[in-house]
Amino acid sequence: MEKSGRHPIHRRRGPNFLKIPALSCLRIIILIVTVINAFGHLASGAAYSVVKLQHLYANREGSNSANKGRGMSSEHFEMLKAHDRARHGRILNTIVDFTLQGTADPFVAGWVGLYYTRIELGTPPRPYYVQIDTGSDILWVNCKPCNACPLTSGLGISLNFFDPQGSSSARPLSCIDSKCVSANQISESLCTTDRYCGYSFEYGDGSGTLGYYVSDEFHYNQYVNQYTTNNSSASITFGCSYNQSGDLTKSDRAVDGIFGFGQNDLSVVSQLNSQGLAPKIFSHCLEGEDRGGGILVLGEITEPGMVYTPIVPSQPHYNLNLQGIAVNGKQLSIDPQVFATTNNRGTIVDCGTTLAYLAEEAYDPFVNSIITAVSQYTQPFIMKGNPCFLTVHSIDEIFPSVTLYFEGAPMDLKPRDYLFQQLSPDTSPVWCIGWQKSGQQATDSSKMTILGDLVLKDKAFVYDLQNQRIGWTNFDCSSTVNVSVATGESKSIDSGKLNSNGSPPSRILKELDMKLCYCFLFLMSSIVILYSNK
Repeated sequence: MEKSGRHPIHRRRGPNFLKIPALSCLRIIILIVTVINAFGHLASGAAYSVVKLQHLYANREGSNSANKGRGMSSEHFEMLKAHDRARHGRILNTIVDFTLQGTADPFVAGWVGLYYTRIELGTPPRPYYVQIDTGSDILWVNCKPCNACPLTSGLGISLNFFDPQGSSSARPLSCIDSKCVSANQISESLCTTDRYCGYSFEYGDGSGTLGYYVSDEFHYNQYVNQYTTNNSSASITFGCSYNQSGDLTKSDRAVDGIFGFGQNDLSVVSQLNSQGLAPKIFSHCLEGEDRGGGILVLGEITEPGMVYTPIVPSQPHYNLNLQGIAVNGKQLSIDPQVFATTNNRGTIVDCGTTLAYLAEEAYDPFVNSIITAVSQYTQPFIMKGNPCFLTVHSIDEIFPSVTLYFEGAPMDLKPRDYLFQQLSPDTSPVWCIGWQKSGQQATDSSKMTILGDLVLKDKAFVYDLQNQRIGWTNFDCSSTVNVSVATGESKSIDSGKLNSNGSPPSRILKELDMKLCYCFLFLMSSIVILYSNK
C-alpha cells in the first residue's frame, strides 16, 4: 500500500501528589492490618516461623549451581525461557502497547502523513522507528550494510541500522526453515548466496525493499497495572533489508522500517500469539487533531458505540464488504458490485495509506454530491489536481456528513474525514477533497477502494483476528481508552500508559473514595501507634 511523522507527544498532566486510587488504598489498608497483626503477635510473645525458599531450577543439569558458578548452559537458558513462555500463557491479562507519533495530514509543515512507533530489537536492545501498516504483514528494518537507505530523517528522529553481527541473539533464517515456507505466501521469496531466506516487497506506490529474514529478540513492555510494568522479550522472525527503492530512499519521510500488522503467520501479532504472549487481536486509535500521535495496543479497545463488520475471508489484506455510500443521509447511485471483493476489486482498510481512494465508478458520484451540497456557500476550483473550496465558514456547518454502509455496521464520517486543509498563495484557508480516484497510487488498482489514515483517524479501531471481524467507533484518541484483555478484565490506557483497572470513575466518586481512604489511614495509623506504645 502507499507508504507516505511527528515528534513525541507530550501531554500536560496534573500533579500526582496524594493521588491514591481505590485499589492502592485497599492495598495500604491490608498492609497496615498485616503490620498491626504482627505487632499483636510480638506483643503477646507469640512465635513466628521462617519459610526457606528453593529455586525450582537451581540445581538442574546445566544450571549455574550445577556448573559450580561457571554460568548456565544454553540448553538450560532455553529451558528457563520455555518455562517463562508457559507462565505467560497462564497470566495473559497484561497489555502490550505502542505509543504512536505522526499525523494523517500530509500537508502539515515538515510532515508527510504517516504514523510510526518506537521498538527495540536485538541483544543488547537497540531502538528503531517503524511505520505501522495494516496493509502488509512483516516487520522489517534497515540493516548493515544497506544500499540507497536514507541516513537522516525529516521527522526529527535518529535512524539506526540493525547489525546482525552486533546482536548476540540474531540468527539468519535458512531457506529450508519452515518459516521460510510461510514467507513464500506474502512475498517474492529468494535464497541468498549464503542460503538465507530472502524476500522482495513492492508497495502500491512503487517503492520496494530487498532483504533476508532473521530471528532475534523483540523487546516490549507489558503493563500489568498503573504501577507495574514488566520488561519482556520474545524471539521473533523479522526482515533485515539491505536495499531500498522509490520513496523508501527519501529522507523527508524516512523511518527505520515498516511494522506490518497483517494476518500472516509471520506478523508480529501472530508470532506473539503463537507463543502465548499476546491475544490475537489488536487495536489502534490515530489522533488527527493538533499534533497527532495516538496508541496501538495488543488487545481490544472496548468503548461505547463500537460496531463490527466481518473481514472478507481468504484475502491478503483487511477487506470489508462496503455496500453503499450516503451523503447527508441520501444514498448515492452506485452499483454495490463496484465495492465487491474480487481479484481486482474490493474495499481495504490500510493505516499505511495516508489518504483514501475510491473506485473509479464511485469517485465522480461522491465528489459531485459534495459539490452540490455546498453550492450555496462556495464553488469548487482545482488545486494540484484536487477539487478545493475557499470558504470563511466552518466546514462542519456547510459540508455534509458522509456514511459508509458496511455489512452490519455503518461508519459515520465528518467533513475532516474526507477534507484536508491547504494554504492558497494569499494564505487564505482552502479545503480540498482528500479522497482520490483509485489508480493514482498504482497502475493496477483503479477498481480498489482503500481507506487510509484520513478516514481511520479519530476513531478507535479493533482488528479481531480470532473472530475475523473489524470494529470501530468515533473517539477522541488523545483521551484514555479502555482495553479488554484475555481474562475479560478491562484496563485503561492513556497515551501508552496504563492508568487503572477499568473506566475512570467520576470526579465525585474519586473525591468520595479519597475521603474514605484518608479516614481508614488515620484510623489504622492510630491503632499502630497504640500498639507501639504498649
